[in-house]
Amino acid sequence: MRVMGLLTFALNVTLDGCVDHRAGIVDDEMLDYFTTLMDAAGAMLFGRTTYELMEDAWPAVARDEAAPRAEREWARKLEAKPKYVVSASRRDFPWNNTFRVEGELREAVSKLKEATPRGVLVGSPALSASLERLELIDEYRLVVHPVLAGHGPTLFQGLERSRQLELVSTHRLKSGVMAMHYRRKAG
Repeated sequence: MRVMGLLTFALNVTLDGCVDHRAGIVDDEMLDYFTTLMDAAGAMLFGRTTYELMEDAWPAVARDEAAPRAEREWARKLEAKPKYVVSASRRDFPWNNTFRVEGELREAVSKLKEATPRGVLVGSPALSASLERLELIDEYRLVVHPVLAGHGPTLFQGLERSRQLELVSTHRLKSGVMAMHYRRKAG
């Protein structure tokens, strides 16, 4: 019997819900945490905007021998990881191991989960909101930063109804960042 991989939403967020990647505390421990999460997953899933942010930054870091250890390790592992991109406007993805998600979102992501027993990690705010509306997200890895950003965008903006989640674990980083693991509550 084939095991279906979980779709795990993982993202940095401030105490006031801001998901702007520039609003948090970035240090080696936080990068190591995300590298470990990525290692456990079989693939990454991005929306076009997040993919392009990643594509603009990380391939160069992967090749930069002078880059800090944690950044270089994250970048090299991201280079090697299969990356799937949901985009209506872009079709060409030259970055190593990058593939366009084809077809209707629910069906395409369900097939990706079936084909990836180790699971898929998604970290794109807008895409994740769409996946949440389709009830495709199985787990949530929220890394909460002790920061009040005072601006957006915010986590799951525009969600139509509430979701009940079950806390699996918490991990406090030295910086005061809290890594929280939730899963969708049954029923």
